[in-house]
Amino acid sequence: MERKQYIQNNDDKEALQIYLNRLGEPNRKVEEISPVDALGRVTAEVVIAKKCDPSYNAAAMDGIAVNAEKTLGASEKTPLTLKLNEDFIYINTGGSIKGEYNAVIMIEDVIIPDSGKVQIIAPAYPWQHIRVIGESVVAGEMVLPSMHRITPCDIGAVIASGNKRIKVFAVPSVGIIPTGGEMVDDPDLLEDGKLMESNSKVFAALTQTYGGSSKRYDAVNDDIDELSEAILKAVEENDMVIVNAGSSAGTKDFTVKAIERLGEVVIHGIAVKPGKPAILGIVQGKPVLGIPGYPVSAYLVFEMFAKPIILALAGREQLQKTFVNATLTRRLVSSFKNAELIRVALGEVNGKLKATPLERGASAVMSLVKADGILRIERLVEGLEAGKEVSVELLKPIDEIKRSLVIIGSHDIIIDIISDSLPVSSAHVGSMGGISALLREECHIAPIHLLDEKSGKYNVSFIKEYFSDRKMALIKGVGRVQGLLVPEGNPKGITGLQDIVSKKLMYANRQRGAGTRLLLDYELKKIGASPKNILGYEKEYSTHLAVAVAVKNGAADCGMAVLSAAKAVGTEFIPVGNEEYDFLVPYEYLNDERVKRFLEIISSEKFKRELDKLGGYTYEHIGELEIFEL
Repeated sequence: MERKQYIQNNDDKEALQIYLNRLGEPNRKVEEISPVDALGRVTAEVVIAKKCDPSYNAAAMDGIAVNAEKTLGASEKTPLTLKLNEDFIYINTGGSIKGEYNAVIMIEDVIIPDSGKVQIIAPAYPWQHIRVIGESVVAGEMVLPSMHRITPCDIGAVIASGNKRIKVFAVPSVGIIPTGGEMVDDPDLLEDGKLMESNSKVFAALTQTYGGSSKRYDAVNDDIDELSEAILKAVEENDMVIVNAGSSAGTKDFTVKAIERLGEVVIHGIAVKPGKPAILGIVQGKPVLGIPGYPVSAYLVFEMFAKPIILALAGREQLQKTFVNATLTRRLVSSFKNAELIRVALGEVNGKLKATPLERGASAVMSLVKADGILRIERLVEGLEAGKEVSVELLKPIDEIKRSLVIIGSHDIIIDIISDSLPVSSAHVGSMGGISALLREECHIAPIHLLDEKSGKYNVSFIKEYFSDRKMALIKGVGRVQGLLVPEGNPKGITGLQDIVSKKLMYANRQRGAGTRLLLDYELKKIGASPKNILGYEKEYSTHLAVAVAVKNGAADCGMAVLSAAKAVGTEFIPVGNEEYDFLVPYEYLNDERVKRFLEIISSEKFKRELDKLGGYTYEHIGELEIFEL
C-alpha cells in the first residue's frame, strides 16, 4: 500500500506563521447578546453609553437636602436651626434632588431637637453628597472599546449606561473527530485491542478555556471515505476542525489524504518531538488540523497550533507564556534534527529553582499531570548537561511550585498519599539517584532503601560514605515487604529467585540505583546466580507499580516489588525479605516548614490508617530522627 511521507521537517514556529498567513484574517462571526450573558466575551465594536448614569441629580447619602447658601455661618458655637419643608427636606440615598436644594447633609451630622426642626453645626457646600447627572457615565461616551474581553465590572457599566444589547464575537465552534476503530468511550468496553479515547475530552476542555465551544463526533474507523465524509460534515457545522490520530505516515493513517481530497494540506510534519506528524490543512477556507494520537503529542500540538487559532477566532489576545530559569538536575540527550519538548518537575531548594526531567514518552499522559513546566531543547542541539541553567515555560503558578516539597529518590505508593496533604514535586530515580540529588542540592528529601551487602543493614553505611562532610538526618519511614510478583495462579510455579534462572523466565527489573535492584543483586549473589542469567535484566521499570503492571499484563513472568504494589494491581506475591524505607534529609532542612509538615503527616494517625489499608507496611518507628554528625 502507498505510504505518505512527510512534506518536510518544518520548524514549528515557522510552520505556524506560514499556516496563519495562508488562512488569512480570522473569519469572526458577530452576534448581539444581553450584557448579563457577556462575561468573558469579546466586544466586536465600541460600546457607547445610551443614557447618563445617574440620569438625575441623586442624593449620595441619607440625610437632609438643603440650599448650601442658607447654611452659611453654622458652627459648633453658633448652631443653625433649619425648618422642615422651608429650609430642608429629609432625603434617602438615591433620592432625587430638585428645586432650590443643591446639597445634602448626612443624617449623622444633624441634631434633631423636635420633629419639625433640625440644627447643623457646619455649613454645606454646593453639590455636597450629590451624584450629579452623568457623574458615572455620560451619554455618548465610550463605555468599552472594541476587542475587549468583558469582565464582571464591565457588565455593570454596560447596564448602567442603558445598553440592552451589545455586539460581541460569536463563540467559535470546534469540531473534534477521533479516529481509530480501537477507541472506546466506556471503560467497561476495554479489552485486548481497545483503548480509552480521552484526547477529544482534553481538546474540548482546552477549547472552552480559550473561548470556544466544541462538538465531538463519533470515532471514525480507519477508512478514507468514512473519514472524508466526517471531515466534510464537521467543516460545514463548525468554524474549525480537529482530527485526532491517523496523522502519521502508516498504512492506516488517512488524515492527510482525506484533507488533500477535500482541500489543501499546508504543512505535514514539524521538527518537534513529541508531535512531529502534525497536519495543518484548510478545507472550504476553514482550518482543519490533524493532531497525533499519543496524549502528550496531542496536548503539545494543540497548544502550538489550535490554541492561537481559537483565540484569534474568539477575538481574544494571544496569551503570553511565562518562563523561569532553573538548574537542570539530569543530563539530557536530544535528537539533533528536531526540537524536543521535555516535561519537568520544578522545585525550589535553597532559594534556587531545580528542573527535574520527567518521563519523555509521547504516550506518558501522567507526565503532563505531574509536569510543572516545559523545557525546550532546540534543533541542532544534541542535549543539555546536568547543572546547566535552562529556561522553562511554566504550566503552574510559580507560587504553587515554590510551596512544593521536592522529593527525589526511591518510589513508593506512600509518596502519593503524602502528596494528597502537601504539595510535592517528585521524581522516581531510585535510592542512589536520590542520594545524588541531595549531593547536588536538588531536593529536600530523598527516600532510600539501600542494603549494605556486607552488614545486611539498610541505609546507614551509605549515609556515612556519601555525607561524611555534612550533618544529615534520617527520618525513619516504614518497614515493607519486598517480594516476587507473579500472575494470578502462579502459572510458572515460581517459588523463589532460583526458578527465574533455572526456568529462564522473563523478569521485570528496576532501574540502576534502585534499592529494589540492589536487593535483587544481593539475593542473586546469595544463590550464586549472575545477572547475565536473568532474562529481562536490562529492561528497566521506574516504579513498583510499573513492575506490577508488567507482570499483570504478561510482559514479564515475574518481578520484584513491594506488597502494596501487588495488592494495588492484583498479582500474587512471594515474600523475599523485609526492608527499611526511610527518608534522608540535610539536617538544616528540618527547620523548613515543608519538611515540618512532612513530619506531621507521616507521624499522624490518619497516615498510619492509610498504610493499614495498603497493607504490607510496618511503622513502629515512623517519624523518628537519627542524626548523623560531621
